[in-house]
Amino acid sequence: MDSAAFLTRNVVDALPAGELERKLALGRQLRVKLGLDPTSADIHLGHTVVLQKLREFQDLGHRVVLIVGDYTARVGDPSGRSKTRPVVSAEEIEHNLRTYQEQAMTILRDDPDLLEVRRNSEWLDMPISDFFALARNATVAQILERDDFAKRWQAREPITILELLYPLLQGYDSVAVRADVELGGTDQKFNLLLARDIQRAYGVPEQCVITMPLLVGTDGTEKMSKTLGNYIGVTDPPEEMYGKTLSVPDETMGTWASLLGVDLDPGLGPRDAKHALARALVERFHGPEAAAAAAEHFERVFVRRDVPEDIEESSFTPANGTVHVPALIAEVFGGSRSEARRLLAQGGVKVDGSPLGPDEQDVPAERLDGAILQVGKRRFRRLRRAG
Repeated sequence: MDSAAFLTRNVVDALPAGELERKLALGRQLRVKLGLDPTSADIHLGHTVVLQKLREFQDLGHRVVLIVGDYTARVGDPSGRSKTRPVVSAEEIEHNLRTYQEQAMTILRDDPDLLEVRRNSEWLDMPISDFFALARNATVAQILERDDFAKRWQAREPITILELLYPLLQGYDSVAVRADVELGGTDQKFNLLLARDIQRAYGVPEQCVITMPLLVGTDGTEKMSKTLGNYIGVTDPPEEMYGKTLSVPDETMGTWASLLGVDLDPGLGPRDAKHALARALVERFHGPEAAAAAAEHFERVFVRRDVPEDIEESSFTPANGTVHVPALIAEVFGGSRSEARRLLAQGGVKVDGSPLGPDEQDVPAERLDGAILQVGKRRFRRLRRAG
């Protein structure tokens, strides 16, 4: 298989037709760009679909240019959105920027000859005259042709001026780093193609555009997203990653295996295939010993119905002899109190194996001291009264 065929074997688009072949025929190291806006703290498996394709370019000797969008994150990518993204603070962006880069390195080769990491604040913090020149490279009508903008316009949903400018800013990234190739999900196709127009306007050779399929989340219907809660993070604990993978609907298993680069024995039934996929993913991000332990944990807790042997302890301080369970869950496991109340209403909270009812939000401290708190199927904590 030649290089172009190898690199495009599981992509949706490689545009314009024949452009990647022409770039590869130049006989030099290509600059392959991916932009990530650090609007949340962690990378999930959906991000790894594109990251793995970047790794394939690296393995062929090409240079990945990873742009962490500390400026574009302040705007918020409107792609696939039905409303304006919430504003992310500068402190959050800085924190997320570090975690994004660290987690991307679980897939990419951290080799200075094959990897360049940039912040787009390096060039987007530009004089206003330069910004005016950039803004002249697209019309409002052109931007509103985007499917997501068109739907919001018809629904009379607000569209900010900043959102309209986002594709121009992302396109200028390609000018600044002189990208030969840019990768993204299918929801990025408009932005990636517009970048070619902007490169041409600035006299920079136009990039080839490669779009990758969007990984469906654990619900089997929507794109994997932290907002929707249907995601698996690359830093999720091994047991959590293993269990979440087993919740994926049978009909999406083939797509998951293909997009995540896991070779499954075609003779396996759905159950065994899921366990094989779960084990492969945990091994990829946590190692073979963690994968074996996660498989054993699942067997012990959910097949044999045993409680884990080693459970982390957490202390609590009662108020007037009682403990407010939603606040305790939020403190111990993270998340919000409203989410904890929802779990209580669904019977998803247990104390020593017995479900708490939706009205049992304030529990006597004596009942919890030394007890095992279970939230959902995979989270356990042994409770101790402080002092």
